[in-house]
Amino acid sequence: MTDSKTVAQTEVDQHLGELAPPAAEVDMDAAETQEWLSSLDYVLKSKGADRVRFLIEQLRDRAAEEGIQSAQDTNTPYVNTIPTKDQPAYPGNREIERRIKSIVRWNAMAMVVRANKRPGGVGGHISTFASSATLYEVAFNHFFKGRGEDGYSGDTIYFQGHASPGMYSRAFVEGRLSEENLENFRRELAPGGGLSSYPHPWLMPDFWEYPTVSMGLGPIMAIYQARFNEYLRDRGIKDTSGQKVWAFLGDGECDEPETLGAIGLAAREKLDNLIFVINCNLQRLDGPVRGNSKVIQELESIFRGAGWNVIKVVWGDDWDQLLAKDTTGLLAKRMNEVVDGQYQKYTGMPGSYIREHFFGKYPELLKLVENYSDERLEKMRRGGHDPEKVYAAYKMATELKNGKPTVVLAKTVKGYGLGEAGEGRNVAHNQKKMNEEELLEFRTRFGIPISDEEVGKAPFYTPPANSQEIKYMKERRAALGGPVPSRPTTHPTMEVPTVADYKKLIGRLEDKSCSTTFSVVQTLIALCRDKKIGKYMVPIVPDESRTFGMEGMFREFSIYAHAGQLYEPVDSSLITYYKESQDGQILEEGITEAGSMSSFNAAGTAYSSHGVNMIPFFIYYSMFGFQRIGDLIWAAADMRAKGFLIGGTAGRTTLNGEGLQHQDGHSLLNAIAFPTVRAYDPAFAYEVVVIILEGLKRMYQDGEECMYYLMSENEEYLHPAMPEGCEEGIVKGMYKFRSRDVEGAKARVQLFGSGAILNCVLKAQETLAEKYKIASDVWSVTSYTQLRREAADCSRWNMLHPTETPRKSYLEEQLEGVEGPFISASDYVRALGEQLQPWIPGDYFVLGTDGMGRSETREALRRHFEVDAECVTYATLTRLAKTGLFTATELADAIKDLGIDPDKPNPYFA
Repeated sequence: MTDSKTVAQTEVDQHLGELAPPAAEVDMDAAETQEWLSSLDYVLKSKGADRVRFLIEQLRDRAAEEGIQSAQDTNTPYVNTIPTKDQPAYPGNREIERRIKSIVRWNAMAMVVRANKRPGGVGGHISTFASSATLYEVAFNHFFKGRGEDGYSGDTIYFQGHASPGMYSRAFVEGRLSEENLENFRRELAPGGGLSSYPHPWLMPDFWEYPTVSMGLGPIMAIYQARFNEYLRDRGIKDTSGQKVWAFLGDGECDEPETLGAIGLAAREKLDNLIFVINCNLQRLDGPVRGNSKVIQELESIFRGAGWNVIKVVWGDDWDQLLAKDTTGLLAKRMNEVVDGQYQKYTGMPGSYIREHFFGKYPELLKLVENYSDERLEKMRRGGHDPEKVYAAYKMATELKNGKPTVVLAKTVKGYGLGEAGEGRNVAHNQKKMNEEELLEFRTRFGIPISDEEVGKAPFYTPPANSQEIKYMKERRAALGGPVPSRPTTHPTMEVPTVADYKKLIGRLEDKSCSTTFSVVQTLIALCRDKKIGKYMVPIVPDESRTFGMEGMFREFSIYAHAGQLYEPVDSSLITYYKESQDGQILEEGITEAGSMSSFNAAGTAYSSHGVNMIPFFIYYSMFGFQRIGDLIWAAADMRAKGFLIGGTAGRTTLNGEGLQHQDGHSLLNAIAFPTVRAYDPAFAYEVVVIILEGLKRMYQDGEECMYYLMSENEEYLHPAMPEGCEEGIVKGMYKFRSRDVEGAKARVQLFGSGAILNCVLKAQETLAEKYKIASDVWSVTSYTQLRREAADCSRWNMLHPTETPRKSYLEEQLEGVEGPFISASDYVRALGEQLQPWIPGDYFVLGTDGMGRSETREALRRHFEVDAECVTYATLTRLAKTGLFTATELADAIKDLGIDPDKPNPYFA
């Protein structure tokens, strides 16, 4: 016996690499079993598959009534879903497609290898695309619909991020990318332009559409994109019936909660326009995905249980003959009992080991392969590497019209074709370099016409323009509607309402006691009614409509439900009853901020994906936005999404009863890191209206690719009339709201306030005047971040242009010649206000809500965090004391007079 045979036999004897058989698998009456199977065969031949399916379901239901349930109800045998007899004829030229795929694979590999030979080693991944090349090539040649003549009729495709070298390579062979582009893979600042590491529309706006490499985001965004396509169709905005949504992902990626978290929605909403393709190469970054079990079976069970069509592509055509010859069922049994970790091992073992370990378990199976050489056993393909099997799966997936989404589970080998450089090995994911011998092997295996002398340089290769391969590629893509991926760079714009158009709304909110959340919702209602843009508004809320006072919108605008409303609402007698309809406008997503943000992303990119300016308006608990789903907001920025994010029930002290987990004092700080997000903390209703209308103009009329983030609070207070000429200041970040002069004033100070805390600052202004004879100006600071961004931009320009007239920011212009000190207070962490420190012309002190929230009254919370009127007043006195205006004794008296406890714990640590 050879060593491999000895090892294999030992492992078989120990049942190593196998699942333990369930107890119910023991056949106590083989003759009876055969009778049942023969009956099934008879019904199948005489009455067809539908009748068989019906009978099986009846048997299952009857057994369940008797308390007998099968643990395998959602699993099918570990074989291909589509039998060989039902496989459609392959429509393409297999040989030309094979050569195209080989060329694409070579260039993808060469791109990464070359990148890592240069100093700096910028990285890259070879093995993911190596395993999925067939999955993509079949789709490129026969299924992916391009944008078509109107530019917006194509499929939506979420490409697996780590497979990006393959997409670049194909675009290069098509002539869409240059050799210089490929040379500069992951060197985006290089002369001539480079290629981003993964799909990034922000960096490649004419190529990529959707960022996917933050794993788990592609799948959930694809689900909500498919649902949004139906939303557009059901509302009569665009016919999307001919468009599919594809999501390519890895089996390891399915461990991310976002990947599988929304699959129930896809089935519930009957999204048969959605196709998942899961590349089951059985391996994640460090090792097997399910070393001790079977990930394909696990995923099948999950998706079937959620109501999806499941198409398994497990075995290539090399196995068809063996399965046909196996009359005992032992081959399918053996396929099912071997665990994934063992299948991964087979990839790197000789044929003798496979013979003895896999087939040697049962003598009947050894007999099946007695005429197969060891070499032939090594080369037997998995289903995901067989174009005919993949084509059959895709054809079924695209043609099924049963109201269910479809997942294709394709078994592959990670690093397929890399040989000793990483095929099927745990190191495959991180494989970036190949030596000359490995390159020669790769070159020879895939028939790339490069000489032995040149191969070590890993040169790029493309066939002549008049070659069969190039003609075929271009003909296929032309027939399917053009190249993918692609993204237009010229987008539709629209006329939007102005502040003048909404003067009545502003007047209606004047001198009214309400919250800024109420103001936001009233503005949203007015916009939904607007004759210019109303039908394009997309209100999105995660099961908090009543919290935000939006229930009044239910009856007028309806909640979107693809199936309509199939029940009589329990509250149908009320004006604000829960109304669902097929053409509803509101996306009420349930308790899922991630799902809601995915809807935002779909709506926010409709201008580029569908040629329609949809206006998402997503309102949510502010604590559960940037902190909780910041990855999806970052993806929104990357994909150049537009729209409004509304952080409802905002503020560390303004949302008082909900406590620590809900009280947001830092989302505005988090938002600083998102370059396309313009974040505001309005205090008054008119500020809300002005900011929203400015956002509409910037995004949809001027075509800027950004998002607006507004804090909206639930504290009710009186909202004043809109001062004359304040619009520019509201938008740019600050304006002087009120001055308080004092006869014989000891000093004059500048007080900054925002959001609900502006009222504390205004109260402090009165205290300073009446008790301490201090004059002051109160500024409403609507956006510290916008002020800082413009000021920093001016500073940078001045630094780089020393001989030119210095630029002056809006902040510097407003504060030029203004008498300090300057005191800032907000309901957010101090770092928010401290951004302005370099540009404040004098002493500057910031109050904020650093620390953990808690349940209390607003008054108690503001004293705890030291942002109430008394603390603002005292902070001002301490800054004036630095100038000698107040003594230490006077400060001590002020502490007592203002009721401040000097020995209370620091709120940051409390």
